[in-house]
Amino acid sequence: MISLLPSFVLLSILSITAHAHAHDHTTQTPFSSSVEEEEWTSKYGPQIDIGFSGPLSFSHLPQTRCLDSPSTLFDIAILGMPFDTSVSYRPGARFGPFGIRSGSRRMGATHGWTTFWGMNPYEQGLEVIDCGDVPVSPYDNALAIDQMEAAYTTLISRPTLLSSNSSSSEGVEAKPISKSAKFAKDGKDHPRIVTLGGDHTIVLPILRALYKVYGPVSVIHYDSHMDTGSATLRTPKGIITHGSYFLHAKEEGLLIANTSIHAGIRGKLSGPDALRHDESVGFELLPTEIIDDIGVDGIVERLRARVGDRPVYVSVDIDVIDPGLAPATGTPEAGGWTTREVKRTLRGLKGLNIVGADLVEVAPAYDHADITSIVAADLVHDFLALMTQ
Repeated sequence: MISLLPSFVLLSILSITAHAHAHDHTTQTPFSSSVEEEEWTSKYGPQIDIGFSGPLSFSHLPQTRCLDSPSTLFDIAILGMPFDTSVSYRPGARFGPFGIRSGSRRMGATHGWTTFWGMNPYEQGLEVIDCGDVPVSPYDNALAIDQMEAAYTTLISRPTLLSSNSSSSEGVEAKPISKSAKFAKDGKDHPRIVTLGGDHTIVLPILRALYKVYGPVSVIHYDSHMDTGSATLRTPKGIITHGSYFLHAKEEGLLIANTSIHAGIRGKLSGPDALRHDESVGFELLPTEIIDDIGVDGIVERLRARVGDRPVYVSVDIDVIDPGLAPATGTPEAGGWTTREVKRTLRGLKGLNIVGADLVEVAPAYDHADITSIVAADLVHDFLALMTQ
């Protein structure tokens, strides 16, 4: 019957049959890596990321969607909060987590040792991972703030990996990863989070989440602005901005009274009443210029004396640094501290009971040659060093 078909039809049938047979995987021998290594592996070993390649995570750390993975345990997490809809001047900090991670590309766990710290924070026996970003609403600020609080609460409510491994070992008592465990309401160790902002409003939901674990805390606040609201113009209670969140935190009882401190303040004010209002919120103020009088050591001494042995949260607005060194921020102010000065004061916080930290207000759209992103990433590395010693 086939011979009666026109020749072009016969050729088409034979061609289709041959093509189908060639792609019939059931007739082919499965690939086996045990026979012989492939060329790449035999020459160069495993595929690794280099400074300008690979998926984007902080310092090339393993990245997990921690909120979707309840079984994922860690000791310290990097967490992005891409929120910027409460700013008063230039928006763009929603891209801060991306920018900071991009600025960290030259960094990595295998080469994290620095002369500055004399150690590698990734080699201290703790699990440090990147938990990705909290998906926050860009349309509804109240919803976004609740989302950030829920995310932070979820992650710090998990046991640490180190304590979990210790308790699972027969006859071995769980080892706390930090002195902050003694402040936890349940007496247990909790993981700590380094948050990548986002505008500074993110601190309010973070403090609300920390309160559930530790109660009120003290805050070391690096910034060119006080962020305690206005002495003369009060917004309605429901309106929270990146300049008023500390006032809300004080009114909600999230801060230990009169134990928090600002460092690097230099923003323009409405008048001296603003200073009296700030003091009533519970902050001591270290203006930018005081570093010329008392030096870095004097700054460190004042910071440590203010917070003492209490649980402390460290919040760094990138605009504490002079805009000539870190231009990519929403509300730049001239005359700031140098990167080196800020880094040296952070090193001076070694040994404090740090329960969490953040780096906020990086807005990459205003950057040049990734200057600000690189600075911010390096400060995050300092946070990790502080938390792992």
